[in-house]
Amino acid sequence: MHPQLQFLARHSTPAKAMVKPAPDNRQLKQILESALFAPDHGRLNPYRFITIRDEARQKLSEIFGEAAKRRDPNISDEYLKKQKDKPLRAPLIVVVVACLIESPKIPRIEQLLCAGCAAHAILLASKALGFGSIWLTGDNAYDEYVKQALELEENEEIIGFVYLGTQYKPMPRPAKPDIKHKISHWG
Repeated sequence: MHPQLQFLARHSTPAKAMVKPAPDNRQLKQILESALFAPDHGRLNPYRFITIRDEARQKLSEIFGEAAKRRDPNISDEYLKKQKDKPLRAPLIVVVVACLIESPKIPRIEQLLCAGCAAHAILLASKALGFGSIWLTGDNAYDEYVKQALELEENEEIIGFVYLGTQYKPMPRPAKPDIKHKISHWG
């Protein structure tokens, strides 16, 4: 594989397969700067990032637990533990937030896609720097209590939680579809 195309080997690293070190501040800045190159109709920059590491992950754990209890007051202890363990699986989490702007020219979907492309750029840059990553959503990404706890504005949506760290064991690369089945020629 050509060195400049190393991102083609990118795959999701299960969060439980990541350990320290996570990207340091310099590396994280590079990773997040890569997101600034996301396609962006109207140059709205309709995204922002919240970084969560160290003891802040424990605080997010409590928020996830409370959110789960609010969604289901009869939650099992096992499921509650699973929710609370999510932020503790990797040493760094980047919450990708779409900041939706009322615009007569740029519809909401284009702004959401732009924020999604920014999240994908984070995954690619993480791989290029040698880190494992995975983009996860789930109930907490859409939960109003979680959004409030993370101090999101009314016009903001969580695109995903990007978990980052060092992959501590080799992971099998998932099979990709044959590209010829994804291409059609029109006209």
